[in-house]
Amino acid sequence: MRKPFLEALNSQVLLFDGAMGTEIYARGQFINVCYDGLNLSNPSLIREVHEEYVRAGADVIETNTFAANRVKLKKYGLEDSVIAINEAGARLAREAAGEDIYVAGSMGPGELLLQPEKKEALAALEATVLEQARALVNGGIDLFLLETFSDVNQLVETVRILKRHFDLPIIAQMTIGEDGSGVLGTEPGDFARRLESVGADVVGLNCTVGPKGMLEALEQMTPVTRCPISIMPNAGLPQNIDGRNIYLASAEYFGEYARHFINAGARIIGGCCGTTPEFTKAMRKAVVSLQPRKIRIETLPTETEAGVELMPSREKSPFAAALADGRFVTTVEIVPPRGSNPEKALEQSRILKEAGVNAVNIPDGPRALSRMGAQYLSLLIHQQTGMDVIQHTACRDRNLLGMVGDLLGADAMGIRNLLIITGDPPKMGSFPDATAVFDVDSIGLTSVASTFNRGFDLGGNTLPAPTRFFLGVGVNPGAIDLDHELKRFREKIEAGAEYAITQPVFDLQIFNRFLDRIEGISIPVIAGIWPLVSLRNAEFMNNEVPGASVPDEIIERMRRAASRDEAREIGLNIAAETVEAVRSRVAGVQVSMPFGNVSFPLHVLKNIL
Repeated sequence: MRKPFLEALNSQVLLFDGAMGTEIYARGQFINVCYDGLNLSNPSLIREVHEEYVRAGADVIETNTFAANRVKLKKYGLEDSVIAINEAGARLAREAAGEDIYVAGSMGPGELLLQPEKKEALAALEATVLEQARALVNGGIDLFLLETFSDVNQLVETVRILKRHFDLPIIAQMTIGEDGSGVLGTEPGDFARRLESVGADVVGLNCTVGPKGMLEALEQMTPVTRCPISIMPNAGLPQNIDGRNIYLASAEYFGEYARHFINAGARIIGGCCGTTPEFTKAMRKAVVSLQPRKIRIETLPTETEAGVELMPSREKSPFAAALADGRFVTTVEIVPPRGSNPEKALEQSRILKEAGVNAVNIPDGPRALSRMGAQYLSLLIHQQTGMDVIQHTACRDRNLLGMVGDLLGADAMGIRNLLIITGDPPKMGSFPDATAVFDVDSIGLTSVASTFNRGFDLGGNTLPAPTRFFLGVGVNPGAIDLDHELKRFREKIEAGAEYAITQPVFDLQIFNRFLDRIEGISIPVIAGIWPLVSLRNAEFMNNEVPGASVPDEIIERMRRAASRDEAREIGLNIAAETVEAVRSRVAGVQVSMPFGNVSFPLHVLKNIL
C-alpha cells in the first residue's frame, strides 16, 4: 500500500514514466487525432501504455490529460467533454497503477495570454484550471503535475489556484530552451524561487531539451530552493528525418544521465517527448543502483550484555592501534585481480609492508567489474604476507543473510579492519544486466557489524563471543548536497563507525570546507588520494566520478605535459603535494595504485615512509 506521496518522496527518489504521445503515435494514431480524447474513444490503448510503464518500473504514472483543458480541446470540438475526458484519464491510470503506484494528474498550459493585472484574465484561467482539476480529482489522482509551462506567471497563478481549492501535492514544471532559460528569459534559479514562494511542493523542468541541458539547469536550481526538484527531459533534441521528428538519444544514454540527475540533487526523474518504457527501465536501474533500500533493523540491541568483555578499538589490529596512538597512518589500495591468480597482489603487499605502509585496502567489486572477491584476497594477503588488511564490504551483491555469513567468517579468519560501503552500481561494470541486491545501505550494515561487536546476532540472541571488527565507512567531501552527506556521515558514526576514509581529494578548498564542517567529529578521518596519470584520467575524474572535483589549475598542469611520462610524473607530484597539504588536518591517507604499479603510491608517500 502506498504512503502519502510527499512522505515517500522524503525518503526516496521517485521515478515517473515517459512520453504518452510518443507511445500513442507508435501505435498507429496520427497526429491530427486528439490524443486526450482517446481516453473515451480508445481506452484500451491508453491503459496498455500505462501498464507498460508500470512493468518498466515507474513509481508514478501520469494521466493522459496534458492538453485536456477547455482551451486546447476546443480545436477538436471536444470542449464540452473536459470532465468526461479527465475523469476517464484518471480512472485508466488508476486501474493500471493498482495500489502501489502513484497517479499524477497531468495538466498543461492553456492557450491563454495571462495578464496578471487583469481580473478577467485571472478569472478565465481559474475557471479553466478548476474544471480540469476537479475532474482529475474525481477520477482518483494522488497529485497534480503541472508541466511544460513556458510562462512562469501562468504557472505561478495555476499553483495558487490549486492551493486554494485542493489539498493534494503539486509539482510545478517549467520548460527551458537550448540556452537554459525559459521562453521569456526567466532563469531556472529565478522560477524555482518563485514557485517555491507560492507553495509548490516540487519544482522542476520538463520537455524541449535533452538530458545535458537539463543537468546544467538543475545545477542552477539546487542551491536556491529547499523544494524537491523534478527533472523530465526529452530524449535529446528531435531531428527531422523524412518529415518526422525522430529522437536519437538511446535509453542507455538516458540511464547514464539519470545517475547524474540523482547525484546532482534531483528527487524526481522521468522522461518527456521521445522516451519510452525502455528509457524508464534504464532509469529504474539508475535509481536502484544509487538508492539502495534502507532497511534499518530497529530491533538490534544497542547495549552490551552484562559480563561480556568487549575488545577495545586499539587492540583490534595494528592499524587500529596506530590510529589510537595518534600516528599518521598510510594505506594503499590494491585492486583484486581479474582472474584467480593472486601472486601480483601478494608481491605488492610484501613491498608495501617492507616500505612501512600500515595497511592495504582491498576494494569489494570496484566499479562493478568482474574480479576476485575482496574477502578471499584479504585472507590470502593476511595469511601469506602478514600485512594488515582493510577489507571493503559492499552492500550491492549479497543479501543481508549472505553478508552476515561473510562477516562472521571474516572474524573467524582474523580479518579485523572493515570498510563498509554501499557499492558501485552494476551498470558501471562488466555485467550491466546484473541485479543489485542492496538489502541494506552502508549505515544499516555498519549497525549490523556493530551489533556483532557487542555480542548479539540480528535476532538479539547472544553470540558465543563478540566479533572484533574495527569498523570504517566512506564519506564524500565533494558531495553536491553536502548537508545530506554529513547527515549520513553522522548516522554512520551513530551506527558504530570507528574511522572514515574519504573519496579522492583534488580540490583543497572543497576538502578544507568539508573538514571545517566536521570539526569536533569523534572518529579519525583518512584522506583518499588518487595519483593522476594523464590528462584524460584527470578529465575523467572531474567529469564522471561523483564528488571528485579536479580544479582547473590541476587540469592545466596535466595539459601542459609534453609526454605521457611527464604527465604521469606531474600527476604523482600533485598527489604528493596533496598529501603534504592535508597532513596536518587528517589522521592519515589512503593512496590508490593506478595500473597496479606499486611504485606510484610509494612515490606519493616518499616524504612520509
